[in-house]
Amino acid sequence: MTLVYVAVGGAIGSVLRYLMMVLIGHNLGNNFPYSTLIVNVSGSFVMGLLIGWLSSTLPANASDIRLFVAVGVLGGYTTFSTFSLDAIALMEDGKILDMVAYIVLSVILSLGGVIAGLYLMRTVS
Repeated sequence: MTLVYVAVGGAIGSVLRYLMMVLIGHNLGNNFPYSTLIVNVSGSFVMGLLIGWLSSTLPANASDIRLFVAVGVLGGYTTFSTFSLDAIALMEDGKILDMVAYIVLSVILSLGGVIAGLYLMRTVS
């Protein structure tokens, strides 16, 4: 049953990622991988919020719910494989400074998102 939870969560996360990427791409354009950056940062923030909340409210044996959310939904939503491809595409286009900025922003802001989400959930609880 665990695989079903992860698969269903992954399908939900993938659809959410697609919808966000279309919306962001439509509004910000495609000259820079804004959509992937925003999806990764928001997914990291939500990961911090949800895992912080779940760890303080669910019993230790509720691993299926954590797997559904963290591995399934958020694993399907975040896009680090796409992140890697976008970084290489910037490099191949000769946009080395954009590539470096994109990598640094993605890593720092995504880590910051998890920290902020955990902090918020720990201070609210």
